[in-house]
Amino acid sequence: MRLEKHVVMSGVILCETGLRIGGSKDDIEIGGMDNPIIRHPVSGLPYIPGSSLKGRMRSLLELRHSRTTQQSGEPCDCGHCNICKIFGTHKSRTNNLGPTRIIVRDAFLTPDSKDELKVANQEKGIYYSEVKYENRINRKTGKAGDPRPSERVPADTKFDFEIVLRIFEEDNEEEVLGLIKEGLSLVQREYLGGSGSRGYGKVRFIDISIDGDPFALEEGK
Repeated sequence: MRLEKHVVMSGVILCETGLRIGGSKDDIEIGGMDNPIIRHPVSGLPYIPGSSLKGRMRSLLELRHSRTTQQSGEPCDCGHCNICKIFGTHKSRTNNLGPTRIIVRDAFLTPDSKDELKVANQEKGIYYSEVKYENRINRKTGKAGDPRPSERVPADTKFDFEIVLRIFEEDNEEEVLGLIKEGLSLVQREYLGGSGSRGYGKVRFIDISIDGDPFALEEGK
């Protein structure tokens, strides 16, 4: 298989509601947050792991297109569909699809968002995040109980993202790009990260370009 070219898609992930991608609890101190978000180990700034975006795109595409996933709930391992070709063959032992076509980089805060959150940290003591409390509702009395705090990246925060596609000589470039665009559209219509059914993780992909040429996702597709 001969690698013909790389196609680079870049843009901004805009959080329209609070975003939660869970981090490690290994370093929790007494009185600290027990549901922290993932942060860069050196800077302490929140980021979106490439694996989170890639996995969410793949899972939604499989729910739409893969009978294997629809029946088992597991990632598709057929070893011959376009999803396996682009995102990886998972547990398939027999396939001739070659290397995974998609590379999804970690997404870091845009300079503007970094500055805004830094000001909030200095003026309000907010550590580049927000804390949202949730309660369990007693079905009989209607009273809330068992409050539990969760850390989230606040709404309006932006992250720079980059997706690199490897196009091999036998690939249909338009077909590969079409599936990636569809995956991003599905994430935009659903959610990214955890607790999406409770309003978390509504995102929009903006300022997108493909090899430097502006591009916009089609709504409802």
